[in-house]
Amino acid sequence: MQGQGELDVGTPVVLDDLAEPRFGTAARELLGLMASVADLCPLDSATLHAQAAAELGLDDFGPRDYVDRLELLLDCYRAVPGLSPAGQVNLYAQFLQLLKNRLLLADLVRREPEVLETELVPPVVIAGLPRTGTTHLQQLLAATGLFRTLPYWESLEPYPLPGERGVEPDPRIARTVQAMDAMHTAMPHLILMHEMAGPEHVHEEIALLAADFSTMFFETLTDVPRWVDHYRSHDQDPHYAYLRLQLQALQHLRGGRRWLLKSPQHLEQLPVVARVFPGAAVVITHRDPAHVVTSLATMVAYTERMFRTPPLDVAATGRRWADRLAVMLDALLRDRDTLDPEVSMDLPFETFMADQEGALERVLALAGEDFTPAARAGVADYLAAHARGHLGRVGYRPGAVGLDADRLRARFAAYSERFLGTPVENS
Repeated sequence: MQGQGELDVGTPVVLDDLAEPRFGTAARELLGLMASVADLCPLDSATLHAQAAAELGLDDFGPRDYVDRLELLLDCYRAVPGLSPAGQVNLYAQFLQLLKNRLLLADLVRREPEVLETELVPPVVIAGLPRTGTTHLQQLLAATGLFRTLPYWESLEPYPLPGERGVEPDPRIARTVQAMDAMHTAMPHLILMHEMAGPEHVHEEIALLAADFSTMFFETLTDVPRWVDHYRSHDQDPHYAYLRLQLQALQHLRGGRRWLLKSPQHLEQLPVVARVFPGAAVVITHRDPAHVVTSLATMVAYTERMFRTPPLDVAATGRRWADRLAVMLDALLRDRDTLDPEVSMDLPFETFMADQEGALERVLALAGEDFTPAARAGVADYLAAHARGHLGRVGYRPGAVGLDADRLRARFAAYSERFLGTPVENS
């Protein structure tokens, strides 16, 4: 594979090491360093709680109903075949940060109860399968300057540490830069699949949902089938309510008028979104499901190198995500008509790409927002700096993840018929 600095934007990168990852020298050193501290990072609830409390000097994690979910997750990850020492450390660090976020939120609400009175204007919610243009639409809407958005650094550390509130530059940004440097060292081609060029990159709220330990985020790291069954069989209203509380807290801390939200998870939780955020304007993106499954399975297969020892079963990853997206699309077919047509719309990827400004006009009109000259200028500046494929691109091949495009299109015919028309063209 080419190194990131050698990319020819016109030539797709072929990820030919999905089953047997090849790491550069710096990445091997990083993974070795992580593995060397694995014994200090057991996937154990008591250990994680104790460290989070000790680091912050706090002991109130908020409502304790999450503990059973956390312990199930930890048990699922401990059972992952071939979980690597570096993967264990990676998971430990993520769970530790989520627990610290809970501590800081509970402390903030205790000290400043007016957080609970913070008014949330009905947000704009982008829902769609991964790889359907959700991120690009989110970035364009963010570029208008009309919405409160969540930068990547704030998604990881939503609440300042004791003693850091008001410090400029915000120390959380520097910590995020360090984490992103490590991520790009270990996975230099990830940025071609999901551009996150810096800590200010507008991010989705999946990490906020993760703080209540009930979200599909956890299944994107590696195969945890018991967790998936648990998540899918439980009502998500309480966890979206916890998300709402976090948005109130973030707005209280750093202001903002109206939230712009985005997550693929929302696609299978549309009734929950409507109940927890009444009046939300919902935009649902669509794309050829054969491309979507192939590109998502490729990205997950690539990131699994951070959690499991090779050889990695890439075909199993492809099958798993074909099955998972089928469940999500079935939920969409079931629930789409429950949304208020006055505040919901569908946006096919090809339509969006053919007339991006026109698509933005329709989305903003749906949300009751004016596409002002300043907003148009912000969008123009963003597009000028982010031409499609400007960092390079990955060549997605169904066969590389054990899939067949024709079979995928046949499997998802009902979805394609309704939202894309048939036949679905290759994209």
